[in-house]
Amino acid sequence: MRVEIWSDIACPWCYVGKARFEKALEAFPHREQVEVVHRSFELDPGRAKGDIQPVLTMLTKKYGMSESQAQAGEENLGAQAAAEGLEYRTRGRDHGSTFDMHRLLHLAKEQGRQDELLGLLYKANFAEERSVFSEGEERLVELAVAAGLDADAVRKVLADPAAYADEVRADEREAAELGANGVPFFVLDRKFGVSGAQPAEVFAQALTQAWGERPPLQLIDRGSAEACGPDGCAVPQH
Repeated sequence: MRVEIWSDIACPWCYVGKARFEKALEAFPHREQVEVVHRSFELDPGRAKGDIQPVLTMLTKKYGMSESQAQAGEENLGAQAAAEGLEYRTRGRDHGSTFDMHRLLHLAKEQGRQDELLGLLYKANFAEERSVFSEGEERLVELAVAAGLDADAVRKVLADPAAYADEVRADEREAAELGANGVPFFVLDRKFGVSGAQPAEVFAQALTQAWGERPPLQLIDRGSAEACGPDGCAVPQH
């Protein structure tokens, strides 16, 4: 079974939702047969690479709330994250473009290190004092290397704005086609969709339902062809 997760590194509910989904997946009896693929979604796709501002400033401008309301929201997110065993800095974080991070996640996918890199990017953005936005590309190189990627390969991608850009945009178009107007967005076997950072119990139910509704294998009988089994291989008689 395949689970695709559309998310953004700048999305706190994606950070929390990932932990809740993983809790459900860990308890799922068929977890070893579940492939998880992370897909790109930018909450702020038009933001320029150098346009970096404090999170509270971004929230007040984007949602028209007061700074005290924005801070209260951050405190609530911090409590939600803590309940999942996650660290969350409720003050002093900044916000910027995540496009380069998504491009690196596609590189990481090719190397089988996508989940590792996404986890490190989330932690760096939400839990650590150092910024993933204002410290420059070497900060992203450092995190990618920690996830198991080659530093030179990472720098090559960052130096080429076109590298994996089409893959990121394709993910985002597909999210729109599937009706996702927010993240996190989970799609199970292209049959079931789960929107938002749902409780682990909801993800557990979705996994169970999707697994149970997989179509049975349709065997095409081509006659008595030779095959090998537990007792050995049939030897053709001429």
